[in-house]
Amino acid sequence: MFTGIVEAVGTLEAMTAHGRGYEIIVKTPSSFLLKQRVKLGDSIANNGVCLTVTRMSGDCFYADVSAETVAHTAFCDYKRGCAVNLELACTPSTHLGGHIVQGHVDGVGTVVKKQTLDEAYDIYIRAPQDILRYIAKKGSIAVNGVSLTVNDIENDVFRLTLIPHTQNTVDFSGFEPGSKVNLEVDVLARYLERLIEAKSEKKTQSSGISMSTLIKNGFV
Repeated sequence: MFTGIVEAVGTLEAMTAHGRGYEIIVKTPSSFLLKQRVKLGDSIANNGVCLTVTRMSGDCFYADVSAETVAHTAFCDYKRGCAVNLELACTPSTHLGGHIVQGHVDGVGTVVKKQTLDEAYDIYIRAPQDILRYIAKKGSIAVNGVSLTVNDIENDVFRLTLIPHTQNTVDFSGFEPGSKVNLEVDVLARYLERLIEAKSEKKTQSSGISMSTLIKNGFV
């Protein structure tokens, strides 16, 4: 599990094809303290994609990207030298500064517009149809592994605002019109939907979860 609070920006040093997948090498900055904090088998979110560390050499770690991951993320567009947002998996004592992120990308969005607002930016992203119902105004979404707030949504496009602090600590260099980005919706929205579906499938039962129960107890 992750929080969507990026710890460092790495560089994709190599991307070697293995069948329909890849073995990648990511170089981490010294501030990431790779050798001190990471061991083989640990999970690291790479632009929001949870990958397992298979080897380490100096400030670099190796990871395998499966064909399934390539097919459902923006990894298919990545090239040597591109920047990668990095976050280590949570521990029980981790400060939850963002929201619950699993590192399981739900879909690939497309940046449609970037608008300057003084020192901030508004980014407009078109989301795939099958995840639109999980995106809500003022709700959370992970974009390339970064926990962000949805400021507005109209049809299939949602708007984010990147403040100067976020711009300085996370890689958004590729956020230009036409860029592909990894999207992961708030997992709580998926569980909420499933709870309501389960209730509707068992209408004859006297107990269970209903929309009125969720509202009464402050979940909605």
